[in-house]
Amino acid sequence: MPKLDLDAIPQTNATGYPPEFAAKVAGRRYRRLAPAAGLADFGASHVVLDPGAWSSQRHWHEEEDELVVILSGEAVLVDDAGEHAMRAGDVAAFPKGDGNGHVLHNRSDAPCCFVAIGKPAASDCHYPDIDMHLTEGRGFHRKNGSDF
Repeated sequence: MPKLDLDAIPQTNATGYPPEFAAKVAGRRYRRLAPAAGLADFGASHVVLDPGAWSSQRHWHEEEDELVVILSGEAVLVDDAGEHAMRAGDVAAFPKGDGNGHVLHNRSDAPCCFVAIGKPAASDCHYPDIDMHLTEGRGFHRKNGSDF
């Protein structure tokens, strides 16, 4: 059946971030939808941000388009152009390689739920506000190339 049973898909708050950058996403929980649905050409996650949580560190991808659809609650999209309120039904798109670092912050007192769509595997990723870089095949390291 094409309809997914969200309760049957494991939910996690795992992150590969080094400990000094992981606290901001501690209130983020997500379910990987694409593997559960048998999809291989794109990734999709069902994400819940608790009040105060961030979706990620502010970032942009070299080779990954991203699309976010807010399902419920509200968040603030922070990108290079400033801050933008995002509410249920709002959509944000981030073309690969555009250099526009972005993140969602839940500054409300209720959970925010959204679906994020992108590549099924990580691509090189830049974090403009912190000393971190993600290289496909290597993982997280400092911008000067040294390991954490």
